[in-house]
Amino acid sequence: MTVAITVGDVPAECEFGDSPTARRILEVLPIQAKGSYWGGEFYFPIPVKAPLEKDAQEVVEPGTVAYWPQGACLCVFWGPTPASQGQECRAAERGEPGRPRPEPRSPAAMESARRPGGLAALS
Repeated sequence: MTVAITVGDVPAECEFGDSPTARRILEVLPIQAKGSYWGGEFYFPIPVKAPLEKDAQEVVEPGTVAYWPQGACLCVFWGPTPASQGQECRAAERGEPGRPRPEPRSPAAMESARRPGGLAALS
């Protein structure tokens, strides 16, 4: 499943696998939400409650969009977070990752979207 995501005015695409969580996300699209920044991560609430999937990960590649079940949020990663060790992208807790498509946005592009009360759209 491929979804379009926009953080601020920075567009990207993400591909989710065929999992129960991904299907739940698809069912509630489109989504617009205010989000927050946590280092090199932007996260925003979505109206989906799903359990932790077996392929959940804590360390992800830049450009990854992941569902965070504990917070019922989608998270967009582009750089280190306060939980990172070195330059890795580390989530606060494990989440189900989606793959960036066709390639991740640069950290500079994602940083340019950083604004208080940031907005995100998913469709």
